[in-house]
Amino acid sequence: MAPKRPEAESPSPTNGSVRKRTAAPPPPPPRRYRSLAEIMRTAKAAPPVTGDYYSDVRCEQCRSGDCDDELLLCDRCEKGYHLFCLRPIVVRVPTGPWLCPSCARERPFRRFPLMQKKIIDFFRIQRCSIAAAEEKCGISQDTRKRRRRSMPLIMHKKRRRILPFTPNENPAQRLQQMGSLATALTALKMEFSNELTYMRGMASRSANQAILEKGGMQVLPREDKETLELCRAMCKRGECPPLVVVYDSLEGFTVQADGHIKDMTFITEYTGDVDYLVNREHDDCDSMMTLLSATNPSNSLVICPDKRGNIARFINGINNHNQESRKKQNLKCVRYNVDGECRVLLVACRDIASGERLYYDYNGYEQEYPTQHFV
Repeated sequence: MAPKRPEAESPSPTNGSVRKRTAAPPPPPPRRYRSLAEIMRTAKAAPPVTGDYYSDVRCEQCRSGDCDDELLLCDRCEKGYHLFCLRPIVVRVPTGPWLCPSCARERPFRRFPLMQKKIIDFFRIQRCSIAAAEEKCGISQDTRKRRRRSMPLIMHKKRRRILPFTPNENPAQRLQQMGSLATALTALKMEFSNELTYMRGMASRSANQAILEKGGMQVLPREDKETLELCRAMCKRGECPPLVVVYDSLEGFTVQADGHIKDMTFITEYTGDVDYLVNREHDDCDSMMTLLSATNPSNSLVICPDKRGNIARFINGINNHNQESRKKQNLKCVRYNVDGECRVLLVACRDIASGERLYYDYNGYEQEYPTQHFV
């Protein structure tokens, strides 16, 4: 049997003390949290909020407490602001939480990069044959001339036709124009759409029937329909109307002419998601447009450009209660029956100079839009 080896002794410290190995400390006991019921039993009741609680609230801009029905309270700091004192103006009381400009601290919007590929992808521009489109337009004009010659020689009132817009010939300037629109759409987290969109859960396309319009709807003549199709084809090729979107501290995003525009020129079609009016009665979107005003209110439709839309979303309205503001109107909003469906077109109602901002009457059909505080 082998002899047992002696255990190795740990080296002793130089000061003569003996070092002992200690055990790890036990884990702390689990922390016990009080239940919600226990907290509610011991919590003190808060004093009730009465009407006098907000009686001393004043607008941070005008320092007035008048018009309390138009006084917004910030959900964070509880400071008050009048709808018409905010810049840009807030048209309706928001349905959800609202933060004042100081609490929101919105970052300045980022400008869309002026790169041709990004612009083409954003607007889904099609590289179709321009010659084919011009040939189609020439055929249409020849047919129109032959039709005019075949008309009997009688006196009749000349109808004012809608004219197609004239895009800028400079590609770099057109890139600037489309980039300004892309910047505005991106800032509002919107997608570009130059057509009416019918989303699931909203109104279907079959609900858009011009025959349901109360009192009837005017039919778009064939010549004007050809103009509309020509303008839509130009937009698909990246030949946009001479417009640019700019930001104004008072009006927000707004549109101004980037070239001379003649009277009766087609500007754009109002586009966005189509929904029933009854579904949007309490919506705080400030850009809804009437599409169909039906005899049965449950069939009435509106265009909601809050998620999808085009440059029409940023064209501002006039103040119907101010004569000076009415003079600024240079567009008219007209609803037409196009192949049995309702469409909303914006057309110039006078010559528009380059650099002039675009305005139209939001209350062209119903006097329901609050414009008394518009600039």
